[in-house]
Amino acid sequence: MLKGIDPLLSPELLATLRAMGHGDEIAVVDGNYPALEHARRLIRLDGHGIVAVINAILSVMPIDDFVPEAVFRSTVSDDTERLDPIHQQMIACCARHEPKRRVVPLVGQDFYSRVKAAHAVVQTGEPALYANMILRKGVIYPSN
Repeated sequence: MLKGIDPLLSPELLATLRAMGHGDEIAVVDGNYPALEHARRLIRLDGHGIVAVINAILSVMPIDDFVPEAVFRSTVSDDTERLDPIHQQMIACCARHEPKRRVVPLVGQDFYSRVKAAHAVVQTGEPALYANMILRKGVIYPSN
């Protein structure tokens, strides 16, 4: 345990977040996602919901502000407008940490391709379907 660090951030996840560079992406996926097949590096957080995991990650990791789109979610089928309750919760969590960043819907293969290219995949125990997100790491600006 560490002061001020969310206990959901396991040693492996903390090391991965720290090792990631600007522009690297991390996917956070539900319990049904084929993470073992898609991950270059897989971190398992079984038993934890996706919103709590996203909240923990965003408590320490900045989101990229060098690009117009840096936060992505999967969609239900091809419907980019449909927001299930889990999507609404994920978007609200991101808005608390990064209020100026829009969560961009990515359909099927577009989402899968991006996950396969991600630095790491965190598989949660989230039971909700299509509860998947990709976060692009930003920078910590020097203090003046």
